[in-house]
Formats: sequence, C-alpha cells, structure tokens
Amino acid sequence: MIIYNGPSLLDGKPIVVIATKKSGNAKTGDMVQTYILCRDIDPRDANKRGDDYSICGNCKHRGTATDDPTRKLAKNRSCYVNIGQGVLIVWKAFQRGAYDAITGHDNIAAIGAGRMVRLGTYGDPSAVPAWIWESLLSQADGWTGYSHQADVAGADYRPDMVMRSADTEQEARDAWQNGERTFRVVANVSDIIAGREILCPASKEAGQRVQCHDCKLCAGSSIAAKSIAIPAHGAGATHFTA
Repeated sequence: MIIYNGPSLLDGKPIVVIATKKSGNAKTGDMVQTYILCRDIDPRDANKRGDDYSICGNCKHRGTATDDPTRKLAKNRSCYVNIGQGVLIVWKAFQRGAYDAITGHDNIAAIGAGRMVRLGTYGDPSAVPAWIWESLLSQADGWTGYSHQADVAGADYRPDMVMRSADTEQEARDAWQNGERTFRVVANVSDIIAGREILCPASKEAGQRVQCHDCKLCAGSSIAAKSIAIPAHGAGATHFTA
C-alpha cells in the first residue's frame, strides 16, 4: 500500500513510501517492510546518477555517481541492500498501479497494528514526514529504523524512533553524548566498542541467533539499551571501507 506520495524532505523531489505486509527476509523475519523510493525513476538509475539523494541523503554507502554506460549502479556502492531484487520489484509494481493509496491516521495505523515494522527497508525514514511513521507505529508491536540524516537541514530526524547510522567511532561517540543510540557498520567484530556497543544478534558473526522481528533492539532511544554494531555484509560488503 502507498502510505506517502509527496516531496522528499531532503530535496523536495517526488518520492513514495510503499508498505508491504508480508516478508520472507531471513534476517528480519516477517515484518511490515517499507520501501522509500524515488517516485518516477528506476531505483537502479537513481542510484547510478546520484538521484537517490532524495531518499538516501547523506548515506556514505550510496557509492559515487557515474555516467559510465557499462555500469548499472554507482561506483563502490557499499549498501547492503540489493536494489535489483525486492526494491526493483516493488518499484515496478508501483509503476503498474498495483498498490492502493492509504491516507489518514487510522488507515495507516491498521497496517502496522500488532506487527513488527521495518522503517526504511530501503531509503532513509528521515526523508519522510515523521507523522507517517507515528501513525504506522501507533499500534505496532515494535520497529526497527536507521538514519544518516542527523545533520541534514529539512530532514525529519527522530532519534527517539531511529538508530543513528554512525560511520566512524567518533560519530558514534558524538551521538552517545547527545543521548542517541547508534547502529554502526564495522570492518571486524574486534572494532566493537566494549561497554557501549554489542554485536547485532541477527548477524552471521553472532550465529544469527535471533531475527530482528524478535530482537527489537534497533528502536532508537525509545528503549534503554546499548548501541548496535555489525560487520559489513550484504550486496555491497566488498566495497566497504572503515
């Protein structure tokens, strides 16, 4: 279902948010997934050309924009999300008119009622007005969310709702000083800061002992818990640099 269709808070360009109720994702479990997409641009092209700023903003894992005709995506993209799979399927379905538009607090709340919700299966939640997420989560069992937009003008950054995505130890320490919880991608388990961070329980390195659906730790400062770190993984792991 389409739960937002309007301007990005990051650059004013048109974006949409699609919520899907079923998921077979092995890491997250069966959560409501939310895809934040450039409304009129194939997500592969958006990433390649840098137009994905509308939905990903300052995320360093987007890669470097290019006009190289031999490439499908940006150079050195280190994001764990495989755009050519679920993201592309959802965008194409949207272009076909497969999804109904849902408006109003009660209708959006009903989608997340009694469920775990993933804010930003692709894209950054802070590109979207927070009231959308407030409605979606108002009756939910819990959620996960992450954002790189803490310092971006116009972004609706909600550290009570999302983990701050930290790309360096110093960024993480600065966030902790502000009472924020962080999610940090690291090169090795040995880089995790003892006493402040724990290894993601759903990671391969932790033995994938629990799915995000049951873990519920990545809910920003809404809960009192240590911050989370995870070694580079997924589609772009080979391009990750500490």
